[in-house]
Amino acid sequence: MRIVAGRFRGRALRAPPGRVTRPTADRVRQALFDMLMHAPWAGRGRVEGAQVIDGFAGTGGLGLEALSRGAAGALFIESDRNALSALRDNIAACGAQAMAQVRAWNMTRLPPRGAASPADLVFLDPPYGRDLPAAALATLERGGWIAPDALVIVETAADEAPPLAPEHLLAQREHGAARLSVWRHGDGRAR
Repeated sequence: MRIVAGRFRGRALRAPPGRVTRPTADRVRQALFDMLMHAPWAGRGRVEGAQVIDGFAGTGGLGLEALSRGAAGALFIESDRNALSALRDNIAACGAQAMAQVRAWNMTRLPPRGAASPADLVFLDPPYGRDLPAAALATLERGGWIAPDALVIVETAADEAPPLAPEHLLAQREHGAARLSVWRHGDGRAR
């Protein structure tokens, strides 16, 4: 796995051993960011300068790809000890320590946001088949972690139901066993 584009392009990403972490494949990240950079409802301005949350961060591939493409800062949230080690190594390998914060938190039990900036881009890539996206989104909303007009991108298994109402989807794409779903957050709920 490597960073696909931007200032960290080509940097290798280390994955933790075992099957607990399922990193988003390079080609899926490329497709996602191509969509974000060129869609009429997104564009470069949605990534460049953005505050990002990479929830269920694993290797940090989604957040690091956003930083590589001009995001201002990223909060990486991960609870697995082995994934946290790989995540910290990947941030260091990209030289992104000044733009990255890592928190060893459970995505379904987050503290309130406090003084931190709310996220303009939220990436959620939880373990498949555990119904975690809806619980994580509810926790993010309750804690004030999501900016009113943020884009929320969720990766699920292709056969899983999306965590938010399909009529509010901006885009949905399947890539092998993975499905990417994108919503715009507004007024505390997807719209």
